[in-house]
Amino acid sequence: MLFQVPPPTRFDLNFSVAGIPVRVHPLFWLIAILFGSASNSIIGVLTWVIAIFVSILIHELGHAFAMRRFGQGSYIVLHFAGGLTVPESVSWGGGYANVGISANQQIFISLAGPFSGFLFAAFVLAVSAGLGGTIVPNFVFGFIPFPLVSLPIGGDVLNSFVISLLWVNIFWGFINLMPVHPLDGGNVSRYVLIQYDPWNGVRTSLWISVITGGLVALAGLIFLRSMYMAILFGLLAFQSFQALQGGVGRGY
Repeated sequence: MLFQVPPPTRFDLNFSVAGIPVRVHPLFWLIAILFGSASNSIIGVLTWVIAIFVSILIHELGHAFAMRRFGQGSYIVLHFAGGLTVPESVSWGGGYANVGISANQQIFISLAGPFSGFLFAAFVLAVSAGLGGTIVPNFVFGFIPFPLVSLPIGGDVLNSFVISLLWVNIFWGFINLMPVHPLDGGNVSRYVLIQYDPWNGVRTSLWISVITGGLVALAGLIFLRSMYMAILFGLLAFQSFQALQGGVGRGY
């Protein structure tokens, strides 16, 4: 199953941000390097790896700070499929349980990740404009905004780094909002539908996940020629279909 917490290894990088523990699995670096392998230089690969690391960490910190707001502790794991913000159990009456969080609070927590990335992208654009950069509006798939930035300083390295930051935080931020389980958009879809249809809301969200995941996989393959995107969303769609076949969310 995708998006599960990988077991710790002796090669993990461990640190904390504002009291939130962060663990980076070694496969995270490998996948980031593979993504950056299209670059023609070691510097290009390095800037891409840094852009992915910073962007995904900011995304997960958005989730973690939102959880903290509602009294829920958490820790972050960066792994081969991206990142996870995992709720921590708290002591309660001699046992352990998670803090009770309402559906609307869950929606807020889910949205906090991608919107943290959007805010960071806005900061990058503001800095680029302050440095005298040229910003040209552009759209991917006709509806996902992705500004093209050209800086007068820093040469190809800095320009490539800025474009990488914007791509991860804006494009993948919007993709993450697609109603596909277990992405943030899929969680939002589930909690919204549960409130309107407690009996079948989960199953409806899973069907939406199957259809949307299949469409995004096709769009990624045809328009972006991204085999990674096609495989990822194909697997997520299949995973949702398996959940339906297993009777998840069936009302009685």
